[in-house]
Amino acid sequence: MARISRRDLIEPAEVGVYHCVQRAVRRAWLCGQDPVTGKNFDHRKVWIQERLAFLAGQFAIDICSIAIMSNHLHVVVRNRPDIADQLSDEAVARRWWNLFPGRKTDDDKPAEPESHELAMLMADAEALAERRQRLSSISWLMRCLAEPIARRANREDGCTGRFWEGRYKCQRLLDEAAVLACSVYVDLNPIRAGVAQTPETSTFTSAYERIQARSETAAAVANGASAIQAVTAGDGGLHGQQVGRATPSEAWEAGTPRDGWLSPVELQGDGAAESRPAERRASNKGFLPLKLEQYRELLDWTGRQTRPDERGQIPAELLPILQRLRLSTETCVETVLNFGRWFHLAAGRADSLAAEAARRGRRWLQGVSHSRAAFA
Repeated sequence: MARISRRDLIEPAEVGVYHCVQRAVRRAWLCGQDPVTGKNFDHRKVWIQERLAFLAGQFAIDICSIAIMSNHLHVVVRNRPDIADQLSDEAVARRWWNLFPGRKTDDDKPAEPESHELAMLMADAEALAERRQRLSSISWLMRCLAEPIARRANREDGCTGRFWEGRYKCQRLLDEAAVLACSVYVDLNPIRAGVAQTPETSTFTSAYERIQARSETAAAVANGASAIQAVTAGDGGLHGQQVGRATPSEAWEAGTPRDGWLSPVELQGDGAAESRPAERRASNKGFLPLKLEQYRELLDWTGRQTRPDERGQIPAELLPILQRLRLSTETCVETVLNFGRWFHLAAGRADSLAAEAARRGRRWLQGVSHSRAAFA
């Protein structure tokens, strides 16, 4: 079957959630421990995570979940053309400058643009409109992630050529059941691969960042910090600096949460406030109708099912959540563990897949039989 065109796969004018996978060339261990040469490239995982955190503050795209492995990475994102439309012309120009700077500092970071440089970017209305659209483009996000990492790795290795296997693979997550299953699948990648035992030790995942942030916050509260200081200091926003007794506004100005570049898990609060542009991420809108602690519990329980000595029944408090989201309680673990094999271009309930197939002018999409088993 011919490969689906990207323009047919992603709806740029509609808010949607997508699961993207980018693999290293020949699936070599270019971001981990190379078993042949013995070289370790784990530091490149840091490059990727830092780059994602930077891009989260530039693009109008929510980064929901990530997992950076030794030879590939997973990113669950939600494009936000509605956020891009709210940006002022100057904000669009400044973000574009940060992505493609005309000047850089000595440490290879974008230099602060001069007023005339921003004015030049805003002078062409047609070009500015195109850049505004690109700020909510998943393809441009993945391009701005992949290219700098490839160039940096090639410089380090003193070579040229491909670093990534090819264009990233992408599947649309059609409903909340698919988003939940895919997010757990992504966060459990290190456990499934056998490189970690628990979510708390699964480094370079969104779950690890969120767990670390909450643990450090709790420690800061225990040491007598105010709530606002704890969120700021405990989540690693000050990069190891000590926080004194500051006012809430001063504390927020001093730093931001460790996981502040990731989309919040829980859908809650004022919808208008959630949909406004944020500083370190596209918006403050969550992506799942459950609390972070509930998500963590589901993640922990599902991860235990991969170990024969740790298996157990679904916790009673999680059953209503799975039932509400129409995720089959009988096959939920199997769905999570096999998500990447069961679903390809799109994932969701059978009725969601049928609607997506009709939108694309197809009779059906692969994964319908698995969808009926996975989603109630």
